[in-house]
Amino acid sequence: MRWTGGPGCVGGAWRCAWLLAVGLWLGGWGLSDARGDSVLEGLVPLPKSHTLPVMNQRYEIVARGGVLAPRPPVAILYLEGAFTNPPPPVVQRVLQKEYMFLPGLLPVQVGTRVEFPNLDPTYHNVFSYSSPKRFDLGRYRPEDRPVPYQVFEKPGLVTLRCDIHEHMRGLILVVETPYFALSDTEGRFHLPGLPPGRHTLKAWLDSRTTLQVPVTVIAGTTNRVVFQ
Repeated sequence: MRWTGGPGCVGGAWRCAWLLAVGLWLGGWGLSDARGDSVLEGLVPLPKSHTLPVMNQRYEIVARGGVLAPRPPVAILYLEGAFTNPPPPVVQRVLQKEYMFLPGLLPVQVGTRVEFPNLDPTYHNVFSYSSPKRFDLGRYRPEDRPVPYQVFEKPGLVTLRCDIHEHMRGLILVVETPYFALSDTEGRFHLPGLPPGRHTLKAWLDSRTTLQVPVTVIAGTTNRVVFQ
């Protein structure tokens, strides 16, 4: 006996099976859309700043008493937990432009490849003595190819320096999660696209201070978090 797909199915079994698969796929998208996004947002207390806010997100990294921190102050928010099928890391870039690292503060997921293009009309160098990632890219010009890069396999804080321009300093915070974001200079943050469940939300403020609070993410809702 030959299956034809039942009433209302025109064009044979293969066509009906294909239409059924497409319908299930579209139905899955419809379910996802109906569920909506899951968001954490709120406010994290930042250290007091004695400088005016920087509007173009050029964060200078300063060291005081052995503590490295962005100026003006901002926080890196990241969600920790047991995630099912988290998205893979994507390629990131830290520019060397106008004799600064841009961005000066970058959160990345473990396993991320970070490229370091030189956009200044001179030699630059990028190196780090930080324990999560020790490397030295050597000196290179803006036209040199391929663009130097490193893959960050271990979590932790990595300090970037240039052996030619001593004032240049940047930070890469490597975290074991794909869910992270920067706050603004008022401490406000918005972290979308999160998996439902009970997790821990952390707020990195400087090389010595990380706050944390337990959170429950509910599918399709925006949950407000205030760090005490």
